Amino acid sequence: MKDFAYVSAPDVATAVRAITEPGAKFLGGGTNLVDLMRQNVERPDTVVDITRLPLDRVEELPDGRIRIGAMMRNSALAAHRLIRTRYPMLAQALLAGASGQLRNMATVGGNVLQRTRCPYFVDLAARCNKREPGSGCDAIGGFNRNAAIFGASESCVATHPSDMCVALAALDATIELESVRGVRRLPLVGFHALPGDAPQHETAIAADELITAIELPDLPVAARSRYRKVRDRASYAFALVSVAAALEVRDGVVTEARLALGGVASRPWRAHAAERALMGAPATEESFRRAADAELAGAVAQSQNAFKIELARRAVTATLRQLHLPGGAA
Repeated sequence: MKDFAYVSAPDVATAVRAITEPGAKFLGGGTNLVDLMRQNVERPDTVVDITRLPLDRVEELPDGRIRIGAMMRNSALAAHRLIRTRYPMLAQALLAGASGQLRNMATVGGNVLQRTRCPYFVDLAARCNKREPGSGCDAIGGFNRNAAIFGASESCVATHPSDMCVALAALDATIELESVRGVRRLPLVGFHALPGDAPQHETAIAADELITAIELPDLPVAARSRYRKVRDRASYAFALVSVAAALEVRDGVVTEARLALGGVASRPWRAHAAERALMGAPATEESFRRAADAELAGAVAQSQNAFKIELARRAVTATLRQLHLPGGAA
């Protein structure tokens, strides 16, 4: 690990000033950054410790929105009454991630910014355009079982690892960012970039910005929601495919639907085509399959992950079925 300077920020103003120094990185829970520093993938000159910042609360705003401080620990957020009752898909997604010990350390802001777990990204002997732009991508033609089926390019086929962000995408969450230039807000959908020919640019955050909060809209349909994660083992594994879904049905017809997929792209994948197919359709198994097919029509497999397309189709259908018939088979 490279030597680095250390700054402990007592407040947001100090933190955003410190991050303007070249080579500075924020340290929250450290569950991603510290690992990458040990592997020499991340080599910051200065680590700005933000664990003392007063950004660890969940607040209900007057208009019904929920504001989540960026330093909120994942385990605490998953257990919060407002999240469990109003946004169950988010609580379930948080509990599906990593292990209990890591959830106790990991922060909401850090979860949004975590980097891919593609094995070539952390292998300094491998070619990776995300780590070293212009070097190539060994995942293409290599081990790509976990690679993207949406939005990949000739430069990168990596996926975003977050469970939480899949739920946030389905919920139309907003990210609050602060720098010495002021505060701005961005929708989470679109915050993470597709690789194109510059996969090293992963998000819309500027180098001098700090995530200070996540805001959730007042969304009644979210009270009837679910997160489903399909993975190789029951715990401590990243998603092959995941589904965050919310569904409202009246008189047997879908009147509102929210759907996002994980493990399938370099960003949480909002399933707009599936949502459009669901709206006004009968709440039947056939309609659910048709919606999944509408979304997956644009999927493109790599050499080893064609199974993900069928897996995603079945996961979407099963999740929607369970939402409509909670006592039905998964």
